[in-house]
Amino acid sequence: MNNASSILLLVFLSITFIQSGYDKLFYWKDNLSWLKEHFAKTQLKNLVHLALIHILILELISGVLCIVGSIELVISNGRTFGLYGAVFSSITLLMLLFGQRLAKDYDGARTIVIYFIPAVMAVLLLS
Repeated sequence: MNNASSILLLVFLSITFIQSGYDKLFYWKDNLSWLKEHFAKTQLKNLVHLALIHILILELISGVLCIVGSIELVISNGRTFGLYGAVFSSITLLMLLFGQRLAKDYDGARTIVIYFIPAVMAVLLLS
């Protein structure tokens, strides 16, 4: 039970990123279309496709590492994969925050901060 808060945070992050990755993967055209419009007036306007691929990969890596990390905590009390998952999650969220700020979507940026807080809490608990 010593690891309950870490496990809950890792499960939260894994659900967040696996669902988001799933959404991007299975609704690729819709996401790409929306993002092209969202970033049309920014320096990223010609890099949206590449950025979406990059974010998708990071989200899936983050989600999988968090799942493996929570299993590792339960089975062996190990923290390595969970820490990597929390760090990857934090980096992914910082990249998303950068994009939202660049697009001047301050409400979207504020929403990302809500996810960033548990990610950093996980880093602190697992390091």
